[in-house]
Amino acid sequence: MQTQSDSGLLVRVGIPEPTGKLPFHAFEKEYATMVSAQAFWNPKSGKFRIPEASDLFETDFALDSAGFTAMRLWKEKGAQPGMAGIYPWSYSDYMLLASELSPTWFSAPDLCVENEIATSQAEVDFRIDATATLLEGCLRIAYEWQNQLARTCSSTVARNLVPTPIPVIQGWTTSDYQRSLELTMSVLERWTPWLQTPTLIGVGSVCRREVNHPKHGLLSVLAGIEPHLPSSSKLHLFGVKGTCLSTIKMLSHVESTDSMAYDFSARMNAHRAGQPNSIANRTAEMTRWMTSALLKAAPAAGDQFRLI
Repeated sequence: MQTQSDSGLLVRVGIPEPTGKLPFHAFEKEYATMVSAQAFWNPKSGKFRIPEASDLFETDFALDSAGFTAMRLWKEKGAQPGMAGIYPWSYSDYMLLASELSPTWFSAPDLCVENEIATSQAEVDFRIDATATLLEGCLRIAYEWQNQLARTCSSTVARNLVPTPIPVIQGWTTSDYQRSLELTMSVLERWTPWLQTPTLIGVGSVCRREVNHPKHGLLSVLAGIEPHLPSSSKLHLFGVKGTCLSTIKMLSHVESTDSMAYDFSARMNAHRAGQPNSIANRTAEMTRWMTSALLKAAPAAGDQFRLI
């Protein structure tokens, strides 16, 4: 496997569609993958559509809730019929999708706070609160469904059939993330002992984030989160820049990242060259980007020294 060596940082490549040559290429290269719930959504029918077979399902894939896309569409089109009036699908729709796909893990729905989406601290605060509420909604569904299944099968089988999402924390500044983590842990504690402390927690709104800004830089945020993180939990960073990998791999509380930057690069390079953005171009760019990313993420001499 090229995705992760022993104790290394796991890098997932984003796959924009559930079938076709991009998933096949990721499968051939043995990449770990990330796919968005949006990739399975059919807006005309208002339902998720799962292909009968896909090379994606043969990879180590995780499922993202598509929070950024939902927020962008909500700002463009207004209230939606699903979760929080922002997502087009309901809690039940999303939880059923995750149960049927059976990914390595799936993320709880969240409301992102990037500058182009949230324009004030009040909006950031509301979305942090709402992200915790969305987690609560998913856990209620999972608890009820597991209880119903447990009437006809063992509790272990019920948990496997209806998994629970990894929580996601949101924010822009270090203090935002600390508050989001506190809210998240409060939600999770209400569900013990049914729910164990999560081994993985997602960190949202870090896509294209500056690294060294003292207030909202990636290193400042991660350093601020670490003292409050449960000892058994590590972090997944959604969409961090590839240039950050050689730095964040040094942090023992960061387990994994993902990115679909290769597809953007493929599109831009094709445009500059005046050529169509062919599948061959996209798969070549995936290979180039992941080769570079995996090299940066791989353990190397000196990695035992922490950088923050």
